[in-house]
Amino acid sequence: MDNKVRFNLIYAFIALFGILMLHEFWVQQQTIQLVPYSELEKLLSEGKVEELSIRENYISGHLKKPDEHGKTVVLANRVDPKLAEQLSRYDVPFTQVRESKFLATLLSWVVPALVFVGIWFILMRKFAEKQGLGGGFMNIGKSKAKIYVEQETGVSFEDVAGVEESKAELEEIINFLKTPEQYGRLGARMPKGILLVGPPGTGKTLLARAVAGEASVPFFSISGSEFVEMFVGVGAARVRDLFEQAKKSAPAIIFVDELDALGRARTAAGMGGNDEREQTLNQLLVELDGFDPTSGLVLLAATNRPEVLDPALLRAGRFDRQVLVDRPDKVGRVAILKVHMRKVSVGDDVEAEKVADLTTGFSGADLANLVNEAALLATRRSADQVSMDDFTNAIERIIAGLEKKNRLLNPREREIVAYHEVGHALTALALPGMDPVHKISIIPRGIGALGYTMQRPTEDRFLMTREELLNKIAVLLGGRAAEKLVFDHLSTGASDDLQRVTDIARNMVTKYGMDEQIGHVVYEDSHQNFLGQEGHPYGGGCSLSDQTAERIDAAVRRIIDDMFSKTVSILESNHSLLEECALYLLEHETLLEDDLRQMTTGIIKCGEN
Repeated sequence: MDNKVRFNLIYAFIALFGILMLHEFWVQQQTIQLVPYSELEKLLSEGKVEELSIRENYISGHLKKPDEHGKTVVLANRVDPKLAEQLSRYDVPFTQVRESKFLATLLSWVVPALVFVGIWFILMRKFAEKQGLGGGFMNIGKSKAKIYVEQETGVSFEDVAGVEESKAELEEIINFLKTPEQYGRLGARMPKGILLVGPPGTGKTLLARAVAGEASVPFFSISGSEFVEMFVGVGAARVRDLFEQAKKSAPAIIFVDELDALGRARTAAGMGGNDEREQTLNQLLVELDGFDPTSGLVLLAATNRPEVLDPALLRAGRFDRQVLVDRPDKVGRVAILKVHMRKVSVGDDVEAEKVADLTTGFSGADLANLVNEAALLATRRSADQVSMDDFTNAIERIIAGLEKKNRLLNPREREIVAYHEVGHALTALALPGMDPVHKISIIPRGIGALGYTMQRPTEDRFLMTREELLNKIAVLLGGRAAEKLVFDHLSTGASDDLQRVTDIARNMVTKYGMDEQIGHVVYEDSHQNFLGQEGHPYGGGCSLSDQTAERIDAAVRRIIDDMFSKTVSILESNHSLLEECALYLLEHETLLEDDLRQMTTGIIKCGEN
């Protein structure tokens, strides 16, 4: 029962009980009067009492006529043990009534026990819910699936943009659920399971909810982690319960989010702590084999870690189809931004294409957050509409962190940061094929960024040549090269740059085979990974000799040293521009793209005399 409905019923019962109590009190006040024993004797002596009933604890009497208050019955406490002798003086019939105490005694024992049991049950249920026991010990094996139907999800394919290929795959599922006979006329069958894979925030769960909204069928949604509990066998029972509920509501969709929490690959030594998870996975495999897709039951699942899933889960006949939901390209970002911009009031200067140019690599969730951050920035400055500056500031806030204008750097540190950032910018401008510099700032942001240089990609790139990777290393080394050239010392400000430089150079040697001395050999295992996590420097399980590891380290260092020398040479050729831009940055703290372009019209590019 819904919490709101339960809440209303409780208040209704309380109101009804109060009304009954008030009515009983009113009746008592209208017909019965409690009087002392002396008053009863007075009424007897005056002949106003018609009859008496003697009970164990009190005497009740009926008056011959109602008094001035309309009372017809009087009650008096029994005070005299010789009552029969006293009443014999009056010509009034009286009887003694013996009352049974069994019911009162029973209630006096049963009611307190029921109250304590009820309190214990409520407390244990609350404790079980907090501990994740599924609402109590009686409901351990029940599924926690939340059922969604079209009017509850409120999501359709119009609300999902940037993943047109994935939508096309799922539209086929929707059409099958609506008209299954059309798909079975040639003997084809729909896949039992569809696995949505992709990086976090790309819209896998949103797509599943959109399918429920479009298909108008019951939608059973549950997270993979909810199957696994501390009790052995509970997860398997929940899998059975979930499929039983879905079969009763077929055609229906079962959606399992974060499938990797349930379907991690089993091992030969999978005893002990992993036994419960493996039993749950085994039950899921059995259920996938046990239902007929022609019945209208479709299983959707989502994960961003397909590399850890059990092979038995991905074989044909279970999850037959994998749908990639990747980060959107520029066209997709434009479509996603238009969907979210419909919900806010944007100015005339805001163009989705311009914002998409600045957000290369953003996922759908990142773009939704960007639009919200821009709207918040416009609200803080009491604007009527969200401007392009709000979007630019929101992008900087997401990428570089919160601006910290109150963090004061001493003049020496500000000067080092200024030359460092200008070194990045001039190197990017002097090398061919580099993204244009959008903004330079020496205002601290985030946790440790004392300044930043923002480049704006002109297009989405999926391949990079060796020369482009080398130029990227040179741009990252531009800050340290500027410090070495101007101050003839090194600082800790280039730690993040050096980390990225080392990663790029090592990947060139171990993954891409781009070093002539090492050769076209891969020394690092390459697995599909949507979380962006790096493994062991030499591929984890790869077995390398000491000599090969030394050659790889030497090649990585040689690449970095060569590009550092090249970067120093570029900045030496443009030393006057380096000084001019750094002084401007120290005075204004920010250098925008247009101003930088005007100041660097005479820059000497790499390879020019």
